[in-house]
Amino acid sequence: MKKLLEKIATMHFLVVGDLMLDHYLWGDATRISPEAPVPVVKTERDTFTAGGAANVASNLRALGASVELVGTIGDDENGHRLQAVLSSANVAFDPTLASSSRPTILKQRVMCRNQQLCRIDREAAPAAYALPEEWLESRLAAKIETADAVLISDYAKGVVTPALIARIQALAAGRKPVSLDPKPRQGLTFTGLDIITPNRAEAFQLAGIQPPPAGEPFPAEALCRTLHERHATRLLVITLGEEGMLLSTGGKPMAHIPTAARAVFDVSGAGDTVNAVLTAAIAAGAAPETAAALANQAAGVVVEKLGTATATPAEILAHAG
Repeated sequence: MKKLLEKIATMHFLVVGDLMLDHYLWGDATRISPEAPVPVVKTERDTFTAGGAANVASNLRALGASVELVGTIGDDENGHRLQAVLSSANVAFDPTLASSSRPTILKQRVMCRNQQLCRIDREAAPAAYALPEEWLESRLAAKIETADAVLISDYAKGVVTPALIARIQALAAGRKPVSLDPKPRQGLTFTGLDIITPNRAEAFQLAGIQPPPAGEPFPAEALCRTLHERHATRLLVITLGEEGMLLSTGGKPMAHIPTAARAVFDVSGAGDTVNAVLTAAIAAGAAPETAAALANQAAGVVVEKLGTATATPAEILAHAG
């Protein structure tokens, strides 16, 4: 595991997807509002972290790899904050992809005694966040050419489209892994990707299968077979929360990896961690089971932290024991 992490630290990755700023308001509530039956939270501090595809990039940087991030933000206060967060983490971002024509996507979480009380989202319609065609024509190919792998982080906010996925695949031309963490929705089509990392609910949506009722067996074989028939992904990794991960190739389940989490405080961004670490490990030459085990350990580190977080090599190795 140590040698694999050392190899990843020498590599360069391109992350494409929906960018967000995560804003946490930390405080406490000791009384109920006289205006409505809701708690009054007295905030003590604010923190800002990278969210969405920006969190995928941050996770790769935490491993020591160099990263370039592609996505759209607003030319506004939150966009400037996000660029500052990325700059402090040494994540490369093209500032020409900031525009005053849209707001930066913002997720504000009110944290009361280290528990999330509510979340407030601010965003425009998906069309506002599409990557400019001129930029794609002039810049995308060169960025893919210099990357060891391309990670597509889809939050259904407007950046990731079937056309963009196909374009990235064509430019990568089978020479480097292309992964997708998908957000299923009408019109999202893709086939022949190297890696996809849906969670349990997303996997059932992508397959068009109803999840089994509580207490019924998990239909691993039918789910993997249908997903392969529909999307022909080389490596399918379904994240199952407290039940770990299911790996599949060729439409058949190949391995189940139990969760590495010892305690769960916050699952925010854990899927980003899995996408980042798994794809990086595959690009570094690891076998699927080895890559998934490393991603599982990294996710175990992240869910034990509060807020959107990352895992360093030292933390992963310590967690793995």
